[in-house]
Amino acid sequence: MKFPERFAHLPPYAFPRLRALLDHHAPGGDVVQLTIGEPKHEFPAWVTDVIVENASAFNNYPQNEGTDELRGAMADWAAQRYGVTLDPATRLMALNGTREGLYNAAMALCPEEKNGQRPVVLIPNPFYQVYMIAAISVAAEPVFVPATEETGHLPDYASLPEDVLNRTAVAYICSPANPQGAVASRAYWQQLIALAEKYDFKIFADECYSEIYRDEAPVGALTVADEMGADPERVVLFNSLSKRSNLPGLRSGLLAGGPETLVQVKKLRAYSGAPMPGPLQAAAAKVWADETHVVENRALYQEKYRIADEVFAGLNGYMSPEAGFFLWLPVEDGEAATLKLWQETGVRVLPGAFLAQGEGAANPGHGYIRVALVAPEEQTRTALQSLRDCLY
Repeated sequence: MKFPERFAHLPPYAFPRLRALLDHHAPGGDVVQLTIGEPKHEFPAWVTDVIVENASAFNNYPQNEGTDELRGAMADWAAQRYGVTLDPATRLMALNGTREGLYNAAMALCPEEKNGQRPVVLIPNPFYQVYMIAAISVAAEPVFVPATEETGHLPDYASLPEDVLNRTAVAYICSPANPQGAVASRAYWQQLIALAEKYDFKIFADECYSEIYRDEAPVGALTVADEMGADPERVVLFNSLSKRSNLPGLRSGLLAGGPETLVQVKKLRAYSGAPMPGPLQAAAAKVWADETHVVENRALYQEKYRIADEVFAGLNGYMSPEAGFFLWLPVEDGEAATLKLWQETGVRVLPGAFLAQGEGAANPGHGYIRVALVAPEEQTRTALQSLRDCLY
């Protein structure tokens, strides 16, 4: 039996790689999981009540694009958060988690050719791994652009050669950045949107960590695009309730874009989408409409920022995250540090190289580990102190 070769050369996904690295070694203490960005704070207690109240909707096929109530709540949230008016019927749709949308948007929107050549998809390096597989799936050339200390931990797409930019169809960008916690400024968005207008490509703005920050909310791509009067098809925004509301299992994401963008994505999703069940859509609508729990959740992360800054005070190369809930900690070798930490303390983190492309020291994640600040406060403090004592 012959199998397709299009995915034959993919590296193993980050978490199977981590298990292969660590699982045949015994932990050196009580296990603390700081690997995956899975929020552990409590979600609003009333979410369960809403699901139960709407349980009869399990008897129906769910609406593929999201109920009117859900898309209306998303439009209200976008107006409050980004200062933009989005018609919920033509500019928004519900996703079954943003990973689905980040993948299917490329399938629906990346052309087969750009200026008569193979299209390019720009990807920050390190990156959320779905960006790469989406590019490969549409037979585009993934171009990995370093997001390092030298570039402010965001990719400098404007520095790319003109022949690459002329072939660019899509540019992925994550702000706040996973894993580094860097935030795209208004000036950064202005430059990127102007670049996209000049070379006619779409920006896929992954803003899933946008509601976890210190003092000031990160400016959004939609806000800046609206201020600039950019083509409404230029920016496709993705966000979700996973981090904002501690509901990764609810799978409530949103996609916002121009009317023609939505036509194309909806057309594909009608054939291939897996919509959220009706009771979960009802709960999601209530959660998107509520900000009280978001403020409370953000305060918990702000305290963890304070703890991390205290534990790593004076550490050469330590970068306190601007937003999100990851630490991007410098080490000599991320894999070696991860294994040492596991064997000596039981604290489990992720080597930075597993989130990036490149061999050895040429991999921009090689000299880092990613630490997710998702454990309870005191467990976080203890784990971070153990990490510092072990590795520094």
